[in-house]
Amino acid sequence: MSSTSQFASLLSSATPQEVLSWAVAQYGDRMALASSFGAEDMVLLDMLAKIQPQARVFTLDTGRLHNETYELIDQVQRKYPQLQLKIYYPQTEAVQQMVREKGINLFYYSVANRKLCCQVRKVEPLQRALSGLEAWVTGLRRDQTANRQQMQVVEWDGNNQLVKINPLINWTWQEVWRYIRQNYVPYNALHDRNFPSIGCAPCTRAVQEGEDPRAGRWWWEQGNQECGLHVLRS
Repeated sequence: MSSTSQFASLLSSATPQEVLSWAVAQYGDRMALASSFGAEDMVLLDMLAKIQPQARVFTLDTGRLHNETYELIDQVQRKYPQLQLKIYYPQTEAVQQMVREKGINLFYYSVANRKLCCQVRKVEPLQRALSGLEAWVTGLRRDQTANRQQMQVVEWDGNNQLVKINPLINWTWQEVWRYIRQNYVPYNALHDRNFPSIGCAPCTRAVQEGEDPRAGRWWWEQGNQECGLHVLRS
């Protein structure tokens, strides 16, 4: 979309707060922040709450999250009570059918099974969460994965047919944590146990010194770092 490329150029050197302020002015309640409650998302949640305390935020509860993630969600609900936080769950019938046919831990046995689980527990709920919106905000950063290196601060999301806003796209991991420390932002306790990237409990492990920060995601697969939420689908 030509307008998104123009916005991307206009905001290429803007701070995350400036990007969020622009997004609030541009889209209002037709925009929502997608949060998995990782470090980047907590930075954006805190920034957004200071700009628009009643902003819309959503998260996807896959049913297999770490307990520490649920504890952080509870903290967020108490610290930022004005935020319109909505939790989306997988369709019960789809989960039941998948587990009945493939097993409770199907994802360990094939890439196809793992992608099916991500589709049922994450991708389909995301589509419901985005329904009726014109834009969504993510905590993506370019240095997270190879797939994200070409992403822009504002871009057209062809999968979901709306604008995707990535205010932290140019930030480093160190900048994320500097903001968290300076602003006393709550964060997932697993980050203190060498979990730089946190997803579902069965699919996330701590990383060792020298490993890629995403090495703890789907570690039994070779080279995969994405669940499908941010990959262009054909």
